[in-house]
Amino acid sequence: MKRESVFFALAMCCLALLAQQPLPQEEIARNPQLSASNNLAYQAPATAQTPAPSGKKAFYLSHYGRHGSRHLTKVKDYDYVLDALQKADEKGKLTPLGKDVLRRVKLLCQNAYGRWGDLTPLGGQQHREIVSRMMSNYPDVFKGAAHVDARTTMVPRCVLSMTHTIQQMTKQNPKLNITFDASYHDMSYMNFQDKALVNKANNERSRKAYDAYCRRHQSWKRAMASLISDSVYFRKHFNGERVNYYLFRLAGNVQDTELRDELTLYDIYTSEELLENWRMENAYWYLGYSFSSLNGGKQPYSQRNLLRKMIQQADSCLLLPKPGAHLRFGHETMVLPLVCLMGINGYDTAVDDLELLEQKGWVNYRIVPMGCNIQLVFYRKNLQDKDVLVKVLLNEREAVLPVKTDVAPYYHWSDVREHYLKMLDAYVSEVE
Repeated sequence: MKRESVFFALAMCCLALLAQQPLPQEEIARNPQLSASNNLAYQAPATAQTPAPSGKKAFYLSHYGRHGSRHLTKVKDYDYVLDALQKADEKGKLTPLGKDVLRRVKLLCQNAYGRWGDLTPLGGQQHREIVSRMMSNYPDVFKGAAHVDARTTMVPRCVLSMTHTIQQMTKQNPKLNITFDASYHDMSYMNFQDKALVNKANNERSRKAYDAYCRRHQSWKRAMASLISDSVYFRKHFNGERVNYYLFRLAGNVQDTELRDELTLYDIYTSEELLENWRMENAYWYLGYSFSSLNGGKQPYSQRNLLRKMIQQADSCLLLPKPGAHLRFGHETMVLPLVCLMGINGYDTAVDDLELLEQKGWVNYRIVPMGCNIQLVFYRKNLQDKDVLVKVLLNEREAVLPVKTDVAPYYHWSDVREHYLKMLDAYVSEVE
């Protein structure tokens, strides 16, 4: 069989595997927590990894990961619902369910008070477990006095995520040579904010498309009305749509806290209501970070500096006998556009009709749960082996790239490198 035919056959197999994933309505019906979008607590992979081609061993790992589970980031995320329900309660307008929801919301507010945006104990545990699996899966990368360089953004939850990771690494291998830093010096690639691209995304066409989509998928009236005993009060004095927005966020964030085994807010909603609330969030994240023409079609290039840095560091490490690993800790607002920019699992797809997002497989909770991460794992036989292979993992699951390969899920680094540098160079030329 010709090499091109092998490429095509393997690509079709990979796409077929991706297409076999269940639809969100099926997944959310089975597991309501998935409706939390980027508030989903990290879920460890259940599948085994594909053995490396004969003679090849992992020797270098490049990583970018989001901080672990955290409390919601703003005071308003908690106080809006609390204030609305307390006001209704003072006027005697809450149903028994409404009173119980108020009780639960108070517990969540007390638990998060003064810790808005902070890493939770679960968040630290997630990072310890992620790096533990990483070291177990790729022992040759972390053998002996291997060098690990860790960098983080300046946000405390990211710094603590890195700290938990380093603690676990030293526990498993005290001989590791670990360097780490948290500095504005690295923010040009660790947390780059491209204001010009952001302004392009926030345009009238995008806003109109999103508003129209949300009108078609609104599903809050029944759930919010179940909290209020007076229909007149509900219509005139209770902003049910806004309360629902914040209450749904609280419901999704419970799983990230130490209250996750004590209470839930998902009982307020039906499976269909959870799905529709999630759909609006999914469309929001898509419009903000994808290749959609609605947002200008270039948003993923916000992470061009990060991708180029990862390529440059990988190229340097290929020259070393034992390069170790680069670990980077940041935010989902970097992970998501980087996934789209790299075309991982087909997320470089441009979908202009928001109603087709799920059909095209664009599902945010599969990309950006708490602790989400991209890992590039490099393989070779020895230092003289020039045919370096790379495997890409999204949230520790083997992923598909838009690059030809005859060794899937592995790719020839020379092909991957060429593909991405051409993309990046073309974008720079276009801007200039």
